[in-house]
Amino acid sequence: MVNKLLFVGIGVLGIAAIGVAVFLLVPKGEIVPVRVSPENVDLLPARSQEQVADEIAQTECADSNCFEKHYQDMVQNQTIEAAFADLKVRYDENATVRSLCHPLVHVIGRAAAQKYSDVAEAYRQGDHFCWSGYYHGVMEGILRDVAPADLPQVINGICDSIPGKSSYSFDYYNCVHGLGHGVMYVTQDELFEALELCDSVDGQWEKESCYGGVFMENVITDFENHFTKYLKPQEPLYPCTAVPEKNKHACYLMQTSYVLKMNGYNFADAFEKCSTVEENHKDTCYQSIGRDASGSTVSDVSRTHALCMLGQDSRQQTNCVIGAVKDFISYFHSDTQAKQLCSTFPLDIQNVCVDTAANYYQSFQ
Repeated sequence: MVNKLLFVGIGVLGIAAIGVAVFLLVPKGEIVPVRVSPENVDLLPARSQEQVADEIAQTECADSNCFEKHYQDMVQNQTIEAAFADLKVRYDENATVRSLCHPLVHVIGRAAAQKYSDVAEAYRQGDHFCWSGYYHGVMEGILRDVAPADLPQVINGICDSIPGKSSYSFDYYNCVHGLGHGVMYVTQDELFEALELCDSVDGQWEKESCYGGVFMENVITDFENHFTKYLKPQEPLYPCTAVPEKNKHACYLMQTSYVLKMNGYNFADAFEKCSTVEENHKDTCYQSIGRDASGSTVSDVSRTHALCMLGQDSRQQTNCVIGAVKDFISYFHSDTQAKQLCSTFPLDIQNVCVDTAANYYQSFQ
């Protein structure tokens, strides 16, 4: 079974939030954070069996291939909304679906691209559930049919119709981040070629978001058992150690999902490995651990707290919390669970956590 880390968030992924962490590279307006005390919040509210019977299709699956075909068929023969409704109910009831959630919404997105060739229309039909993977899948599906020679020109304008470009909206982010997934898909996971294609996009923020999609897809590819030559078990920080400086931030923001897979999810060891990277990228690497702390526990408050506190000093712990609280918000598309997480830490870390959550959540409004 695939760990939730796939992305991103990274199924990692969280990673996949992973992917979303780059979103905050563009400064957003300040808002006043609300201090909270611990609350009993049910992170995954169960639904009644009657609702399950009413809402999901009568299809039983035990593996990823079956679920992929199921959701492809639902998009083709029913609606995208129906596919997400089915997925959300199964998510509450089925541990396999929870572990496969991000790659499954990629599948829904690729199927949607066959139904809606216009990016903006496909996005309007979408849902942010499971780290916004639907939008990444849409881009994979749309770019799949573009001739290689036309890719640089096409990808530079493909997100222009998405609302919120001038304000760097979350939907616009998902589009340019999705480009990274898309160019990996069409280059058959040639990472350095995909990074060069990202450089065809105008704007540094857009380039950085696209890079993030490339590195997220690189890690996710391995978790989906479609292996990539740009991950090395004996060098778990590769390719971050080999890419140009301009790509290192986006790489380290994703790479700990692979580090943890290789070390058996030993978070103390992951902190140690991040302490060896270039000084100006250590904080990013620690934040990547935080995303994975959330991802690997299905955003469980107490377990995420415990994993971040394995950091050896305040710098490691605080940056881990920054990554974790962003993943909580990216995954739930809500700040309720994030506030509960923040309230569990010592006051100095709690203040950073609450401020991070407030500013990050504002970007979803």
